[in-house]
Amino acid sequence: MDLQENMVLLDQHVATKEEAIRLAGKLLVDNGYAEPEYIDSMLARNADVSTYMGNFIAIPHGTDSGKQYIKKTGISVVQVPMGVDFSSNGDENIVTIVFGIAGLNGEHLELLSQIALFCSDVNNVVKLADAQSAGEIIKLLKEVDK
Repeated sequence: MDLQENMVLLDQHVATKEEAIRLAGKLLVDNGYAEPEYIDSMLARNADVSTYMGNFIAIPHGTDSGKQYIKKTGISVVQVPMGVDFSSNGDENIVTIVFGIAGLNGEHLELLSQIALFCSDVNNVVKLADAQSAGEIIKLLKEVDK
């Protein structure tokens, strides 16, 4: 998983899941992974099927029709220590880590599985939420590749 420090936002305070998704998408756009329209595709995907994955994480990514806006495979991380509610049907689904993903040619599936494996241990998610630097988050996620 090739994650750069400029792809990590620390200590964000967002009011809505849409705002969190926009931040994750903006990192992908600003760093050349996707066109601005991809953010709309990420929002549409979450409106259709929640990108909340349990264990305080969400993994927003675009719809099939949004794939045309992806330039290269990438991942962004938005840390929301106070949490943001990703509920869609009345359940409380609090998220502290948002992983934005853009994937070409199915490459995002590998990223999704690596993130899911790492975050299946809620203690790992707590470490990500408590991290004090982008470097610390990157170091934690590099453990996934081992």
